[in-house]
Amino acid sequence: MDLFEYQARDLFAKHGVPVLAGEVIDTPEAAREATERLGGKSVVKAQVKVGGRGKAGGVKLAATPDEAVARATDILGMDIKGHTVHKVMIAETAPEIVEEYYVSYLLDRTNRTFLAMASVQGGVDIEEVAEKSPEALAKVPVDSNTGVTIEKAREIVAQAKFPAEVAEKVAEVMVTLWDTFVAEDALLVEVNPLAKVASGEVLALDGKVSLDENADFRQPDHEALEDKAAANPLEAAAKAKNLNYVKLDGEVGIIGNGAGLVMSTLDVVAYAGEKHGNVKPANFLDIGGGASAEVMANGLEIILGDPDVKSVFVNVFGGITACDEVANGIVQALELLKTKGEDVTKPLVVRLDGNNAELGRKILSDANHPLVQRVDTMDGAADKAAELAAAK
Repeated sequence: MDLFEYQARDLFAKHGVPVLAGEVIDTPEAAREATERLGGKSVVKAQVKVGGRGKAGGVKLAATPDEAVARATDILGMDIKGHTVHKVMIAETAPEIVEEYYVSYLLDRTNRTFLAMASVQGGVDIEEVAEKSPEALAKVPVDSNTGVTIEKAREIVAQAKFPAEVAEKVAEVMVTLWDTFVAEDALLVEVNPLAKVASGEVLALDGKVSLDENADFRQPDHEALEDKAAANPLEAAAKAKNLNYVKLDGEVGIIGNGAGLVMSTLDVVAYAGEKHGNVKPANFLDIGGGASAEVMANGLEIILGDPDVKSVFVNVFGGITACDEVANGIVQALELLKTKGEDVTKPLVVRLDGNNAELGRKILSDANHPLVQRVDTMDGAADKAAELAAAK
């Protein structure tokens, strides 16, 4: 989950990273009051989860409270790279900036470790620095068992060749930034720029944080950080039911057990769809390795509630998840929707194989639902689901 800048700033402050004061508002008049609380001048910053705000006119200085109102009026509702601005942060103006740096931690999946990155060339797109001046970006692996002590932080700072007069202060920031990274179960924490000001202090003027949603079970406070207004309602409903669901732009609903099987199912359906009106998968939904009938019913209810879905392909290889449980889930879901007064008009193609497959097929046959079709091969089932979606 990517955070807005103001949310990242709050997490930084919580863990001791030096930041400037600020507050988020959503009306122009509130910008006046916030600026007055900051001493009469401020920086008005669009809150969108995309870069390039400054170039798009989404970051403006305000020398007076009245000017802050005008700036907020201009920025609220602005479109920045397809993102509408609904909130702005009214931030304290920075003291005179002498230099701008870059520091971050991230999960390095390629090398299966954590990675610290630092550069004395901050305030610009770090990808551009990495491409044009790779030697200017230090990349230092971090051992998860030892983390970032002040000694490790000094090593990172030394590799990035920070000036001696600021090196220790940056090292201290690297320690508190690591604390943020670990304590919040983040995938990325980034400060750009980390500014050296005229007093010699360093301040985090802008930042990014991406949180690992797989750790939500031990981070109850993170629920409040979700941008519920922008969330896809189907994805939000699926998350509430603890389902691993992603909405896609297609017409064939997909349910499978195991991420690998679901991914291959997406491919097979996309291929089959090429000869049936170019229909595509409508979603990714993995009900997991030990799914119960209830989980199956919940997943089917979510997918059948998607107006874009024209047919559904349930592809299950029984292992820990027995096929009879899946079949019972399908029957239960159809009965549940009927009791809610929701007419099920979308055909289901079901392929069951593996543990208790014959029993699962019998359950479906006995239920004899007019919209449920059994196909016993993956390719055949994908073709039938695509055909049915194209016919709708």
